[in-house]
Amino acid sequence: MFRFISRCKSSVGTKDGFQCLLSTSQPQRLAGKVAVITGAASGIGKATATEFIRQGAYVILADIKQEQGQATAVELGPNAIFTPCDVTKESDVSSSINLAVKTHGRVDIVYNNAGITGSLAPSITELNLTDFDRVMAVNVGSVVAGIKHAARAMIPRQAGCILCTASIAAIVGSVAGLNYSVSKRAMAGAVRSAAAELSAYGVRVNGISPHAIRTGLAVNKMLEMFPGLMQERVVEMIQGTGELKGAQSEPEDIARAALFLASDEATLYQWP
Repeated sequence: MFRFISRCKSSVGTKDGFQCLLSTSQPQRLAGKVAVITGAASGIGKATATEFIRQGAYVILADIKQEQGQATAVELGPNAIFTPCDVTKESDVSSSINLAVKTHGRVDIVYNNAGITGSLAPSITELNLTDFDRVMAVNVGSVVAGIKHAARAMIPRQAGCILCTASIAAIVGSVAGLNYSVSKRAMAGAVRSAAAELSAYGVRVNGISPHAIRTGLAVNKMLEMFPGLMQERVVEMIQGTGELKGAQSEPEDIARAALFLASDEATLYQWP
């Protein structure tokens, strides 16, 4: 398993050949491939769907937000199909992957991207365990379901790529609420376990661990925490968390990481 931690754009490219991650000079790197992306109506999911389609893929956009998801599918064109999906329901996750197989004959890429932050308790002593269970269901249960049903479709073909959006909150304390941090740590464990098992069938499983990214989810959560701030200031706060001065990570940066890991180029390198 390889985890890409996006703190800023210039943090990429320390291994030979890894610069191809940011390259846009190679057309149709996913030509003819079929992908399912959860949480694809907005944010990182939408940015990734846009990049995948630009590179020749057919994409199933799976999201609980039906109106926004349908609008995104129209915006992205004929290679995009929207399907309503509540990722806390295994049947919805399974149906999204089955739709790809029914429509295109196979699925090459499943990107378990949907997630929520949950409430931010000021102290663990005030943690709401009902909210904790909800975050775990969305951020962990859906990923396990996605890996399970992707594997069922990919093992017979002895090929495929499964991606998951994790977070640096899984390894760095105090950068997010306990709910979110625990869920992303559990997700990382699921990815490692599945990667070890499924590699024997030619199926790759990887997690992408972004730093703070300016998405609607992140902005809304910050506005909830600091209701007196203007949205412009909140965006500045999010973009100012990167370690390299002047660099700002965007959803498109994560999309390019996903593109590399989903492409055939990712099979050419051995990662620790």
